[in-house]
Amino acid sequence: MSEKTNRQWRLSSRPVGMVSEANFDFVEEPIPEIGEGEYLVRNLYLSFDPAMRGWMEDRASYIPPVGIGEVMRAGTVGEVTESRHPDFAVGDRVQGLFGWQEYAVGGRGLAQGTKVPEGMPITWPLGVCGITGLTAYFGLLDLGRPEPGETVLVSGAAGATGSVVAQIAKLKGCRVVGIAGGPAKCALLTDDFGLDAAIDYKAEDVQARIAETCPDGVNIYFDNVGGPILDAALANLAQRARVVLCGGISGYNEKEPPPGPRNLMNLVIQRGRMEGFIVIDYMARFPEATAELAEWVTSGSIRHLEDVQEGIENAVQTFLRLFRGQNTGKQLLKL
Repeated sequence: MSEKTNRQWRLSSRPVGMVSEANFDFVEEPIPEIGEGEYLVRNLYLSFDPAMRGWMEDRASYIPPVGIGEVMRAGTVGEVTESRHPDFAVGDRVQGLFGWQEYAVGGRGLAQGTKVPEGMPITWPLGVCGITGLTAYFGLLDLGRPEPGETVLVSGAAGATGSVVAQIAKLKGCRVVGIAGGPAKCALLTDDFGLDAAIDYKAEDVQARIAETCPDGVNIYFDNVGGPILDAALANLAQRARVVLCGGISGYNEKEPPPGPRNLMNLVIQRGRMEGFIVIDYMARFPEATAELAEWVTSGSIRHLEDVQEGIENAVQTFLRLFRGQNTGKQLLKL
């Protein structure tokens, strides 16, 4: 084995309020040895997603929490450098939950890993053709069920998931309004992604602007943020509206749970439906969705942006970009 060491970030404490570097330890250890049926991965890119904040909490969820002292969990793509697994060879490109570290063992626990499809750009499985794009695909198409001519409102629309949701909605013939923070992101939505209107939540009255840009009401609201923006969307629903609950990044780092929305009764008045989902429930259908997403991206029907930071030592600061609204598109870290 090489004398190189494996640098990694381990969860040292559970955050109360905003996550910080104090919640992690940055350590070095020998590169791990592999056993029979395992393979060694050199991580090339780490993925950063708001859901990772929930994985740090000690509570029951759809996936076990990261344990104190464990490497921080994250999706990664990398290259196999050593293998004792019959299905993985040295040089194979793989994706999996290999965490915030330079080297990881595949074939253990949650880190089973799968091969990156032949010919696919190495970062796509972490973003537009990975969980990010799949979340957009199934959340909008299966829960939102867009019809041509309907109005779709998307929060976090300049983010990795929201931008794909908005563009799929346009492909399906909908009128699409995006909510984002700042004039640059709003210009991106209309000028680059082709949305019909954009709302700057940092500078505008969101509820008033929804009413202005969606005069016939919102048929589908795809929610990535929760909080006051969800409340504003609920106030502007059309009849038989569908509200798709994907995330609630506005409240992930609150010390106390934020108050619930005040406009829930509008779901009753407008005979609407509000439903949450977890994308892993659609795992059996991932191949069909990945193929369609890749076709849309390759053809130019969908544009996707990647915000790439560099260096394993910058993992925590890269994670924090999500909660500071600094990222545009998919947040990645190149090792």
